[in-house]
Amino acid sequence: MGNDIDDAMALDMLYKYVEEGRINLLAIMINKEGTAPAEFIDIMNTFYGHQVPIGVRCGSNPAETGGVNFAEVISGMKDDAGEPVFPRTLSRYDTLPDAVSLYRKILSDIPDKSVKIISVGFLGNLGALLENEPELVERKVISLTTMAGNFASPNGEFNVLGDVAASRNVFDNWPTEVVTSPFEVGAAICYPGESIEKDLDWGVPHPMREGYLAYCPMPHDRPCWDLTATLYAAEGGDWFTVSDPGRIEVDDAGIASFIPDTSGTRRFLAVTPEQAEAIKAHFVEIITSKPKKMQ
Repeated sequence: MGNDIDDAMALDMLYKYVEEGRINLLAIMINKEGTAPAEFIDIMNTFYGHQVPIGVRCGSNPAETGGVNFAEVISGMKDDAGEPVFPRTLSRYDTLPDAVSLYRKILSDIPDKSVKIISVGFLGNLGALLENEPELVERKVISLTTMAGNFASPNGEFNVLGDVAASRNVFDNWPTEVVTSPFEVGAAICYPGESIEKDLDWGVPHPMREGYLAYCPMPHDRPCWDLTATLYAAEGGDWFTVSDPGRIEVDDAGIASFIPDTSGTRRFLAVTPEQAEAIKAHFVEIITSKPKKMQ
């Protein structure tokens, strides 16, 4: 949360799915350094009125820098009187549980095969979970959806490159089905920045809108990488072209490859131009819908 504004846009979608009764959002895990990501999520939780538990990163992936950290910008916004623009619910962020501890608590308390996990960042948290609680994962989790990889070119992809060892561990050993939305899918669907500026001007400061404007100098239509993984996990594969089964292998340079295999449990998403247009319109419909407390 903070590397790219599509992190916040995907989170915004999840709150809308909660309000529609499509999902029960059990937790939000962070895999970026610092307290600003947790503070931004607390701001979003408070804005939407859904107090979802937050787990902070673990694993060995390096701190990521570069670009505008919109989480820091939004957390630091002050009004003319010097007061924070956005209300919070939590008073401290340095005492939040690590992701594995929170995963363990939540997974232990729910029925078997009842949880879907979406990963739209580095895979260090899930790699650590798999190393510490493999049986719990196998027993409780239905599926994992990731935004990762770049199967349309030989180039690396940010989320895989951010923690190559964890990425290889997850794609090799995760015990459930894994469906990946690769780089080229999100790159084919760009959210209209004009809609962010106009349709989210609700008369009160909107943390995701302000984050978008801080991260992307306007005019800017942002690729929807993380949103596509979220859409698949919440609504299923009808929006996409879903591959036949196979394996996903990560080499030492962090390049992820898909290998068809009828016995495999990995799939990836693709889109036609017509699907991309339909998905973009659907994203706008979701993100511009007002929460119930504002209707």
